[in-house]
Amino acid sequence: MPPFSFGYPNYLEPPVFRPPSEAGSLILQATLGCSHNRCTFCGSYRTKQFKVKPFPQFREEVEELARTQRIRPKRIFIADGDAFVLSASQLLEILTVLTKEFPDVERISIYASGTNVLRKTDEELTQIREAGLDMVYIGLESGDDEVLQLVNKSISNEDHITACLRLKKAGYTVSPIIILGVGGKSRSHQHATQTAATIRAIDPPYLAALTLMLVPGTELHAQAQRGEFQPLDPLETLEELRTIMDGLTDLTHCVFRTNHASNYLPLRGILSQDRQQLLDAIDTVLNDPQAANKLRPEYIRGL
Repeated sequence: MPPFSFGYPNYLEPPVFRPPSEAGSLILQATLGCSHNRCTFCGSYRTKQFKVKPFPQFREEVEELARTQRIRPKRIFIADGDAFVLSASQLLEILTVLTKEFPDVERISIYASGTNVLRKTDEELTQIREAGLDMVYIGLESGDDEVLQLVNKSISNEDHITACLRLKKAGYTVSPIIILGVGGKSRSHQHATQTAATIRAIDPPYLAALTLMLVPGTELHAQAQRGEFQPLDPLETLEELRTIMDGLTDLTHCVFRTNHASNYLPLRGILSQDRQQLLDAIDTVLNDPQAANKLRPEYIRGL
């Protein structure tokens, strides 16, 4: 039976984004918007000015939910875009109230940027983990430093690797997110090969791939309109995915998914045992003259 879906009740300020695997989680906003909010491809939080929700308000909302929800959540996702920007003391307060009000919760997760992971000491990372934060989704986007600079990610690939390894050392389940097509036609091969190398260096237990969507109002959309950025077509995107997949060797036990709504071809497998099957699935589409009919159409792709 799927986990209970709490939906988006009136205590949440839209828009609300979460990973596909958090579809049945109770979503709680500790922050509103994104602390960085300058990535050229991202339009998710352009309508929000970043702010931290006052802790008394957060605590009151949690206590009210604990009193009124008949079905208790098994998973909790702390939103918005990078709630890990909060200080260690703020996160510890949040986790204390969550574990007090929902003592049976099985997993608490959060989005994080590598920058805000690196701002915390090893001791702070361990304290936060021991207080109940289990899983961290971290937006790598690319393993290619030039792509990271072009999309204004404001972090190097080496720092991304360091952040993920420090999280793993502190006991977190780390789930990196990469974006297919974010380097455009000019950087596709470098993006793919360097991203695969980055994932091998991290050896994460989970990996998710999204596919670039050009969102009106973003700088990358404007660059594409001016002809300065050439996006990949669907089959070129699959070819890039194949190059990444081909390089994802020697991973311990990494669950790989392309089940996000932005992707053209949903895939899922454990890379240590299913990589060849996943490559074969991609090749089947690439070698099919009617390949376009097997891909998710543009009109139902989404963020």
